[in-house]
Amino acid sequence: MNDILAIIIGGIFVNNVIFIKFMGLCPYIGVAKRIDTAVGMSLGVLFVITLASTITFFINYAVLVPFNIEFMRTVTFILVIAALVQMVELVVRKLSSTLYNALGIYLPLITTNCAVLGVALLAIKNDYNFWQMLAYAVSSSLGFGLALIIFAGIRTKLDSADIPLPFRGVPIALIVASILAMAFMGFSNMVK
Repeated sequence: MNDILAIIIGGIFVNNVIFIKFMGLCPYIGVAKRIDTAVGMSLGVLFVITLASTITFFINYAVLVPFNIEFMRTVTFILVIAALVQMVELVVRKLSSTLYNALGIYLPLITTNCAVLGVALLAIKNDYNFWQMLAYAVSSSLGFGLALIIFAGIRTKLDSADIPLPFRGVPIALIVASILAMAFMGFSNMVK
């Protein structure tokens, strides 16, 4: 139980996929301009990372390891994630137009989010069992969402701030991102 708690705290704060692992920076910079879009993207990423990590976990241990083809892990995981996101998009479109309108624009972006692949690969690399992998996937997704929502909140304030012309837009966003990354480094000794 303690190891699961350490994985959860680590996934959200200590080993945050954006600030510490530097994965998922494209949606972080591109999508986190408004809080509502950041929340939508966070929910989509939570769902896809959790589902993709679960499926790839079983594919790894049911197919790749028994047939001794672990070298195909990255390619297999990319194909599984791309197919999964496409199937999820089709199912959501058929079942709930409201949910599709809320998440539909984010689902194609999630396919290219390297955090989805990174979390699945790191769960295997860290030799997690199923429950540890699930805790890692959910907590990493929550950490991604936390970073996205904090950054979106700051960026909404920056829109009305008097920022020198050369720093407006992406430059100030990168400066804020680096300051947030340094702030999250303060959690580094929380768990070992």
